[in-house]
Amino acid sequence: MEDDEISVADSMGELADLSAYDKQRASLQTYLSAVPYECETVEDMQTRLEKIAEKIYICASSKNWLVLSTWDGMLQCWMLMRYPIPKTTRAKLVRVYYELCLVPGVEPRVLRSWADMLSRLLGNKPGLKRKLEPSDLELPWQPLWRVLQKELWPKTSLDETSRNLVNILLYVAELCKRYYPASEIPTMLETFLPILTKETILTVTPVITSFLPPTHTHLYLPSLFRLWEAFNSGVVDERFLELCGDLAEEHVSGPYADVEGGAAYKIVGIWDEAQWNTLIGKGLGSMNVPVGAMRGASNTSFHADLLDKSGFKIKKAISRIHALARILVYSMAVDGDVRETTPTNVRVKNGQLPKQSGYVAGSKALDSLDRLITSIETFFHPSNTGTWTLSLTTFVQRLGADFIKRWKEEEQVSCKTPSEHRLTPAIRRAFVNILKTPSLLAMFSKDPVCMSYAQGALRSLAMLEPSIIMPELLERAYGGLEVVNETHRTTAVLSMLSGISRPLVSESVWLGGQKHIVPLLELCIPGIDLNDPVKTVCSTMFIVSVVQHIKIGDLSQSGLSLSSDGPVDDMMDVDDVDHLPEGTESGEPRLSRSDERSLVRDSTSGFADWVVSLFRRVFALYENLPEEGGRKNTTGGKQEESVLKSVKSMLDVICLHLSDSLFDLVLNLVFDYATTNAKSNAVRAFGQLVACLARVRPDKTLSRFLAHCTAEIEEELKHGASSVRTTSTHAAVPSDTTLHWNMAILRGCLGYGGSALLPFKAQILRLMRILVDNTKSERGYTGTGRLITRILNTIGNTYPLNTRFVNTADWNDPNFEKDHNTQWGRLYEPQDVVIEWHVPSNEEIAFVLEIVEQIGQPALRVVESLIGSNGKWDNIARNDFCRNLHACRAIWGGLSTFIKEQPKDVANPCLNADTELPELLVSHLDVQAGFTLTDPNDPRYRLVVSRREQFGKAVLYAAASFRNATNGEDHIDAVIGITRAIDTYLLSYGLSRSDFDSMQKNYAQARDLNRSWLRQKDNSRLVFVKRAHVYHSGRVYMHALYRRRSAFDDKMLDELVELSLSPYTRIRRQAQSVLHNVSGYYVRSTRYILPYLFKALEKGNDPDRMKGALYILWNKGIAAYALADQKFHKQYLVTLLECQHEEKPSIQKLVNNLSQDCVTHLNEEATHTDAYTLAIPGVEQALNALRAEFSPSFVDQLFLRRSREKSLSRVASREALHTNTVRSILEIALRPATHWRYLQTAARFLYGLLRRDAPTAPEVAQFFLDQTTNPQPTIRAIAQRGLVKLMTLVKIRSFSATKEELWLDEWTNPLAREITISDPNEFISSLQRPVSGDGLYFDKIRTGFLTWSKTIKGYRSVADGESPLVWEAGSIPCLNAIKHTIVKDDYIHQLSALWAQESGKGGGTSLDVRQDNVLFFKYIAKIFGDEGLDKILEAIDPLLFDSEKFKQRAGAEILAGIMRGSKHWPPSASNKLWSWVASRLGRIVGQITPETLSFWENIFQLQLNRRDPRRNKFIVDWITSLPLDFSGDSAFEMTKPLCLFGIMVDALGIYFNPKADPYVKLLFDNAGSAYAEMRQHVCQGLFVILSNQWQPWRPSTAAFLQACETEKDPLNIRNPPYMHYLSDVLAKLPKWRDERLPPPRVNQSEYDKVGLTLLQWIWVSAHGPTACLMFPYAIEMMPEILRMSELNDSSELQAYSSAVLYILSAVTPPVEFIETILDNFVIAVKSSTSWRIRLHALPALVVFFYRNLPSISQDGILKLMDVLLECLSDENVEVREMASKVFSGVVRCSQRQSIIPLKNRFVALAKKTSLPPRRDPGYAEALRALHSAILGICALLESLPYSVEPWIPPLTEVLAPHATDPPPISTTIRKCALEFKKTHQDTWHKDQQLFDEDQLQSLSSMLVGTSYYA
Repeated sequence: MEDDEISVADSMGELADLSAYDKQRASLQTYLSAVPYECETVEDMQTRLEKIAEKIYICASSKNWLVLSTWDGMLQCWMLMRYPIPKTTRAKLVRVYYELCLVPGVEPRVLRSWADMLSRLLGNKPGLKRKLEPSDLELPWQPLWRVLQKELWPKTSLDETSRNLVNILLYVAELCKRYYPASEIPTMLETFLPILTKETILTVTPVITSFLPPTHTHLYLPSLFRLWEAFNSGVVDERFLELCGDLAEEHVSGPYADVEGGAAYKIVGIWDEAQWNTLIGKGLGSMNVPVGAMRGASNTSFHADLLDKSGFKIKKAISRIHALARILVYSMAVDGDVRETTPTNVRVKNGQLPKQSGYVAGSKALDSLDRLITSIETFFHPSNTGTWTLSLTTFVQRLGADFIKRWKEEEQVSCKTPSEHRLTPAIRRAFVNILKTPSLLAMFSKDPVCMSYAQGALRSLAMLEPSIIMPELLERAYGGLEVVNETHRTTAVLSMLSGISRPLVSESVWLGGQKHIVPLLELCIPGIDLNDPVKTVCSTMFIVSVVQHIKIGDLSQSGLSLSSDGPVDDMMDVDDVDHLPEGTESGEPRLSRSDERSLVRDSTSGFADWVVSLFRRVFALYENLPEEGGRKNTTGGKQEESVLKSVKSMLDVICLHLSDSLFDLVLNLVFDYATTNAKSNAVRAFGQLVACLARVRPDKTLSRFLAHCTAEIEEELKHGASSVRTTSTHAAVPSDTTLHWNMAILRGCLGYGGSALLPFKAQILRLMRILVDNTKSERGYTGTGRLITRILNTIGNTYPLNTRFVNTADWNDPNFEKDHNTQWGRLYEPQDVVIEWHVPSNEEIAFVLEIVEQIGQPALRVVESLIGSNGKWDNIARNDFCRNLHACRAIWGGLSTFIKEQPKDVANPCLNADTELPELLVSHLDVQAGFTLTDPNDPRYRLVVSRREQFGKAVLYAAASFRNATNGEDHIDAVIGITRAIDTYLLSYGLSRSDFDSMQKNYAQARDLNRSWLRQKDNSRLVFVKRAHVYHSGRVYMHALYRRRSAFDDKMLDELVELSLSPYTRIRRQAQSVLHNVSGYYVRSTRYILPYLFKALEKGNDPDRMKGALYILWNKGIAAYALADQKFHKQYLVTLLECQHEEKPSIQKLVNNLSQDCVTHLNEEATHTDAYTLAIPGVEQALNALRAEFSPSFVDQLFLRRSREKSLSRVASREALHTNTVRSILEIALRPATHWRYLQTAARFLYGLLRRDAPTAPEVAQFFLDQTTNPQPTIRAIAQRGLVKLMTLVKIRSFSATKEELWLDEWTNPLAREITISDPNEFISSLQRPVSGDGLYFDKIRTGFLTWSKTIKGYRSVADGESPLVWEAGSIPCLNAIKHTIVKDDYIHQLSALWAQESGKGGGTSLDVRQDNVLFFKYIAKIFGDEGLDKILEAIDPLLFDSEKFKQRAGAEILAGIMRGSKHWPPSASNKLWSWVASRLGRIVGQITPETLSFWENIFQLQLNRRDPRRNKFIVDWITSLPLDFSGDSAFEMTKPLCLFGIMVDALGIYFNPKADPYVKLLFDNAGSAYAEMRQHVCQGLFVILSNQWQPWRPSTAAFLQACETEKDPLNIRNPPYMHYLSDVLAKLPKWRDERLPPPRVNQSEYDKVGLTLLQWIWVSAHGPTACLMFPYAIEMMPEILRMSELNDSSELQAYSSAVLYILSAVTPPVEFIETILDNFVIAVKSSTSWRIRLHALPALVVFFYRNLPSISQDGILKLMDVLLECLSDENVEVREMASKVFSGVVRCSQRQSIIPLKNRFVALAKKTSLPPRRDPGYAEALRALHSAILGICALLESLPYSVEPWIPPLTEVLAPHATDPPPISTTIRKCALEFKKTHQDTWHKDQQLFDEDQLQSLSSMLVGTSYYA
């Protein structure tokens, strides 16, 4: 039960001035007064909170992290009780958990639980009031940033792919960002912006958006928007859209909010114009709407992100659509002129079209929304479904929800938004009108998810403006329910109706809905149909949603004087004079309230017939059910089950709301049916139906059915029903049907009513006795058991009664009886709901005891008498045992809250006395929970306890005796019964987790149904009854958690473990599931059972026992516990490795699965978490602050001291444990008999057990080294990774001065120096100079893109004779062991021979470089220097030149590793290596073949990447000296130098920039190379160099931020450095165009080759992160690209050119380029002589227009309109038709004000033009003119596809006469008419009334040509 409750909001008049704490108390009071018992006081619970906080303090202070997480659970339990926490306490607890999340070197899963706790304490759910404001809490951000850096850029050799800590820490930052002081924003920017580079953008962006506080946005927004515009990346889009969505909502009150740092209002909300255009442009791009010919992805940003692997670990599900909806809704306000609806006839001055002025409802944001929706409206239609549908429907649904939320927030007294910036009724109306059409279209979507989103949107709109939406919906509803043949429409309509039941039933929401209820309900009855389960479920949902708000009673006779407007007029606030349209149906006048009411009253006379026909329909459905059967004896399959479930809940609600007379009618109907039928297929279902009646009137129902059913049952039993003895499930015997039928009815009757059962006590007891004794079949006795359990539940437990829609006092009020229609749909506030509870009375308790004594005891005696003789059982004895045991179980299963357990004597607490304190064991939160008997001295209590113990002992005795039974398979059913009885004994107490979860879910669902926004206080009464029940259940649930184990419980556990290891699978499975459950409720039960399980895996056990034990140990919770527990950690791993003795494949497979799952628990922090030794100053400080919150005796100092002492011994024993574990695993691994699979597992374990904070034993290193030459490739790989990790850890430990540095990755290499960058220019030029003696190498320059960080790390070089890198003493033995092996003669040869084998995976063809191999030698070279170098070089020399490619690769990997690792070698050693390489480099490159090229490229890349080129001077010089030839004979020989050159440029980055110019010129000059692959290298080269050249840095962060605010182009993306080269090429193209060769040699023309290169370069650039750099070049090339698109003879050129035209729309361009691109398109279309160019340019132009619509000016649009009007009369018919399509789209999106002048223009042209005879010379001209007019008119018709404006019908009369004209005119008209018919199909019944007779005739002749009779 989270905090997103029905909140006691701020608007409650009397609460307005209270403090937050008092509000919490008032809210709590509504909970406490809803339960029927006295609860704890606030002070009492405060004391308990102090106790819990004390334990948290002690655990944290003694670094006992694992125990601390159990106390987190306790704090969660305490919070579930909803008692208030004072703000200061909450703030200090948050601080403690925040600091805990930053403790380095703790396991990620522990940190995750703390982050979760932090989020619970903060409770900042979107839309709800925050628990803490920034003024209550301030947190430091630097410590989090310090911890996060290690996770953002992990060391490659230590990187674990499954590690997820980075996301947990970013989550913590997001939770806490508003509590970071705003004064820190400049420092944050100083920290983050310098490290944001092209390489790190995907990593740093999430960091920026997660850390920056949401205030003082002027400090960072300008720079973020500039960044956003410059990068093409999906991640950046997502993060920034989300951030802007948060800010828009946060600052909706602008500078008037309470907090300081509110954003100022600008042009649109808090955004200026450029920002707003960016937001809407990016939003439109996120809709996934297809772009022209590019189906599928509509932008290249995701593709760009794939190129960058750095940020792929940071994952967060962000919905851009949600963000966009929030940005739009929270930026709406009246901030401009209101747009007039254009007068119909505008005078058109000299052919100029009018410009649009003003905004929809005077709001710019709303206007943007209008344009956005208009441009994508057609994609909502069900016939146009695709990947985008989900985004679009989500969008309208979110818009509706956010708008309601904001509207309601602004109704609150506490709203800070100034009135002129609030939403207005005009905005509301316009908003609803904009979203109406798309939502109504999408309502019939084919995808159920999209359909439900569209219905969610309609629900919100109906709450906002019911008078606009409801009539439309009702029309569709009647239409959809009356057609029989379109089931999809029917289900869509039914589910839509259930969503809008509030406006339908409540006259306070919409006057005029109630009269539709009865007709709609009647139309639903045919929907209940077993052949169509979905329709049935939808029908029942609708009936439930309506009936739960009304009373079903006939009002037509109850003459209430209608003059008084009914009694509750004050709650109806419908303004009768507002803007409601006339009438709800077509043209009906609007009725007054009294008339409406009288219509409603008349309609209620139909209720009686409706109820009768509904019940008859249900009976018919029951009769057609399939027979029960299957494994679980269900009725039919899942679908039938869901139908029955929904029918039951419908009947429940209906029976509850029937008036007395109708209830009697139904009762008689059901009784008649029950007594005259007995249907075997509807036994369960009919019982449920009777239960619905019994729930409402148990007394009436019982007195009607009990006697009849009892007599029938006795009669049936007398004649042998249920006499066939069975013990396992089976199909029912047909002759037992009547018995089961009557038992089911009785279960229904006796399941409810509590005290109503007392008058029939004697009959019930007699019946139970008869049934227990005589039902002998399994079906019979389990039915009896269910009956007993239900009777005990209803009389012995506490639960709420009556969930009617009004309080019982109101329901029974005679006035309510007469006019309940005025109360329909009534909502309550929590304090007004009166809840009745059933609390067992003394008589009921006595009845329970009688059942226990008279039914339970005799049954138990039978069970006890049979146990001893189980070896001699026959069928009768077995059946008696199972039946009677089942009866006993049924009794105790029904008494889960009857007695409250007393504290137990714990015989075996499972404590490790050396390291643990008993006081830190968690026990349950003892709160009041309405248990029936709680006093241990009460004789009744004692009786029940003794009987329960007796039951337990019998079960235990039975379990023990069966363990030794011989003929086991005969007794499986009996043993399963015993297992279930153990389950009942151990777990039928309180409430189980799954039951509590499903209650919470059910409540949340009911609550959200009637809630239009999160902070709505009032809700239906049912919801508050459920809320009280959930609160009560939460208290009961507390008692089920953290239960202690008595000695008797332990015995039960022993038996349960034995049963879990049974040889019979059925028993094993049953017992295991019970065991897993038990381990979740009893404290330390897992620790208790583990020794038994390990024992079961020892040698000599039966395979089935082993299997049982393995399955239990595989359970995630048990495995995690065992591996974290000091006692069992080693045992778990070693036992698994010892399982070799059992060869059964199924067991080996299990062991393998278990061991794989173990590995995730063996991370480097595992030991350190338990044996934690670092100082924790932050946590200590937070804990000390927490002390001040509680009483002076808050922490018991003695207790604290003892806890710290235990911690010391815990650390020591954990250290010893680690050493022992490693030693034991190694011992197993080294046994000669160990199978290779176990060897592999052992190696995995040892890899996981390598520690960062302690040296590794030399034996482990030796083991890994020996395994590097193992023939099994997987073992080799693990061993290599193990050695690399081992050596990396040696390096890190040697370089770390303190433990903190070690865990935070803050160690420093002795050769490293931090130098200050005072003058960036000087620094950059210094990189080009050689390194002098004391100069530094800079391998990774991770700064200097936007601005420079203060310092940068460089490395000094090593002089000969010095050895600056000294490895830690503790690791020397380990390193010696490695060195000893490596220098052996044959080791390298052996290793390289294995590496040179053909790899088995991927068919042996994959030739990628294996990183692990390279890393292995890199670290050997790093740690041991050049020792053994000669041997290594000697071994790889022949490999490098071997013709066998796999051998080549092996040699290359070793060489690459050594070169990479020789970074810090002294000159003598490194020169030796370099000269060896130098002498062979030419040969190596010379022998590269196309097959080996890719891995040699990788090798070069590995060597050059992230290295100062001055370290690789030789290679760099060598590559630079290679001749770049573009016109040789062999394409492959020419590509080799180009490849290497490309790799070098890419790797050198900033180092290469000064030398780039000549190369760019060379590339441009050779763009026309004869070889396609060469041209691709040219493109790639240009792309890389251009990206590298883009370094728009400023000398300081402040200068950068300043530039973003003042300059036009702070990031230099509009200033292309190499334009002059491109211009030279473009200047030559016209000449080359004329010189093109004729086909088929056309693709060898210079024009085609150069053209293709340039197009590919633009294409490649557009798919990269730096896409916006290509816009200036693309714009320059546009005229030429358009020309290329018409070249039919070169398909490649044509394809690329049109693709590039579309790609311009797939990247959002900087705003000022938009008009330029548009002009280019317009000029091309206008001035082009070729119709083909026009034909290609138009579709690309319209896509560009759509995608950038928000940023295109009015002038731009008018230019476009002119061109389109010209194209409408183009000579080419294809161009005309294309122009017409484009034209209708443009008019629809932005030119609605020009429709009338355009219409007049086209109509005049059509009338003026008459077609002369075909032979006439003017015929073609006239045909063209007429066709253009007709196309224009058709385009206007199609521009408003879903509405009929007044000017549309007359146009049919213009078009119809031309329907018989020669083509293309007639075809155009026909097409247009068909399209019109398709789009107006849904609304045609209404639209056709707007046409007169002649116009309809014209329309039909447009469809079919002339009429035959005309």
